[in-house]
Amino acid sequence: MNNSSTSTNSKWFQDAAAAQIHMEQLKDVERFNGRAAMLGFVIGVITEGLTGQGIIHQIGLGPLVDGYAACHTSLLPFCG
Repeated sequence: MNNSSTSTNSKWFQDAAAAQIHMEQLKDVERFNGRAAMLGFVIGVITEGLTGQGIIHQIGLGPLVDGYAACHTSLLPFCG
C-alpha cells in the first residue's frame, strides 16, 4: 500500500468512529430528554390533582384559555 491510501483509510476510519460516537451520544441525550419530559408531565398531573389547576394554568397561560378573563388584561393585543 502506498502512503496516500493509508492516509485515506485512516481518515475514513476516524470519520466513521466519530460519527458512531456522535450517534451514541445523541441517543443518550434524547433518552435523558424523554425521561425529563415524562417526569415533568407526571409532576404537572400530580400538581393538577392536588391544586385543581390544569397544566395550562400552572404555567401561567390560564387567561388565554379562559376566554372572558383574557380580555381583561392590557397585555393582549386582540382584546380591544
